[in-house]
Amino acid sequence: MTTPSQQLIETRQLTQSVLIQHERLLILNNINLVISAGESVAITGSSGSGKSTLLGLLAGLDTATEGRVLLAGHDLGALDEDARAALRQRLIGFVFQNFQLLPHLTALENVMLPLELAGLPAKARAKHWLARVGLSAREAHTPRQLSGGEQQRVAIARAFATEPKILLADEPTGNLDSQTGASIIELLFEAQAASHTTLVLVTHDHALASRCQRQLHLEAGRVTSGALT
Repeated sequence: MTTPSQQLIETRQLTQSVLIQHERLLILNNINLVISAGESVAITGSSGSGKSTLLGLLAGLDTATEGRVLLAGHDLGALDEDARAALRQRLIGFVFQNFQLLPHLTALENVMLPLELAGLPAKARAKHWLARVGLSAREAHTPRQLSGGEQQRVAIARAFATEPKILLADEPTGNLDSQTGASIIELLFEAQAASHTTLVLVTHDHALASRCQRQLHLEAGRVTSGALT
């Protein structure tokens, strides 16, 4: 059983809906889940099941229609936008399907940026993480000079460099071929294990989902399996 001290992410009756042409569309319906510190969790489900919406709510990028999201004991609904952003900067790293690297910055500068924004030692730590993902020789290259796999390695280095307690990943292998995706999966879980980071990822990739300790399956906005530890 998960004790309160181990709970890093919790949702209580989390519900999200949007108004479309005077009708309210229910996207997430009464989601209750607990994710422990250091756990790896995959969010799976068909397109439109609410996976990315749930990830955005866990990150505090959006606010729920009803219910609560608690990160490390902080109720996101009780915080204003600036406070949520500060908490996100302190606790969360992100890896996206389309890499989200700034095109005019080098690999090294892309990894340094969140460190600089957080007031952390930047250059040495960024170099360390680029070495960890095997890209020391490519640190002066811009994203357009890198392959898709290399860009995702830079994104992983950037995400882990700030030593986040939580890493949220949205389809991290979605734009990669199967061989490159497999290498990214290995890298992601090696870094997660070494850093003791809580990993929550949205994926259609069965190989990636199977590597997680637990899978939350969503259908029509409801968790149909895997909600409890």
